[in-house]
Amino acid sequence: MRLGVLDVGSNTVHLLVVDAHPGARPLPAHSHKEELRLAQLLDDEGAIGIDGVDRLVRVIQDALQAAEDKGVEEVLPFATSAVREAVNADEVLARVKAETGVELQVLAGDDEARLTFLAARRWFGWSAGKLLVLDIGGGSLEIAYGMDEEPDAAVSLPLGAGRLTAGWLPGDPPDPEDIRALRRHARAEIARTVGEFTRFGAPDHVVATSKTFRQLARIAGAARSAEGLYVQRELKRESLEAWVPRLAGMTEAERAELPGVSEGRASQLLAGALVAEGAMDLFGVETLEICPWALREGVILRKLDHMNP
Repeated sequence: MRLGVLDVGSNTVHLLVVDAHPGARPLPAHSHKEELRLAQLLDDEGAIGIDGVDRLVRVIQDALQAAEDKGVEEVLPFATSAVREAVNADEVLARVKAETGVELQVLAGDDEARLTFLAARRWFGWSAGKLLVLDIGGGSLEIAYGMDEEPDAAVSLPLGAGRLTAGWLPGDPPDPEDIRALRRHARAEIARTVGEFTRFGAPDHVVATSKTFRQLARIAGAARSAEGLYVQRELKRESLEAWVPRLAGMTEAERAELPGVSEGRASQLLAGALVAEGAMDLFGVETLEICPWALREGVILRKLDHMNP
């Protein structure tokens, strides 16, 4: 059957269309996405404003039209941290349902981590052993660890690249003191959780998902996306540590000229790099591998697991 996953994230609304059936890997057929940056549309009270909701409704309607055009039989809609943490989330969800017919499932942070972990486990298989999975989104950082398909530990921290850029790095380029303050904040948040994971022992394989990690790996020399999903891509902490001060001295426009960095994500790259560097350092990770599958694939896999063959 042809499934669509509608991901209302902190940065983008992304419809991923796949051809899938139980027991087989989902094959991507179409991708439709629009930047919305919900995490940056929250007002001082933490609510998504009228304009933001208007745009969200329009973007979802466009995604539904794309799903219809591509012959999607069922759409699996979900929302992550930007909607989850909005003080008017209930009103936003009600309006989306009334005007589009879509009932968004708001994922809890640890559910995001668990579904992303499931996708990484299926991608790398049992031979990968104990997996540590890191995922930096627009609104949150997810960390999960385990030997099986269900992680032994999973947490979500408010350390998304979009959220941190809006709240901590107003300058272009950012002020060095603001960068230092964000570095301290991110590392303190991550450090509180390290013990939850290290008690299970060292991981056999460390992987990362998300656009932020892919872009960091690309500027550090990893293969281009055009070379395909199955090319191994790694990010070394040594390379990342060398890039952080360079990113700190660049303007948004200069970052957008780096290989693999999109104009819409350039402003968030430094904050994402600080979080990635902090996580790799505090967890003692020298090298991690980029996983092509992430939360959307995890949602699809969980759906297929509950379907009759």
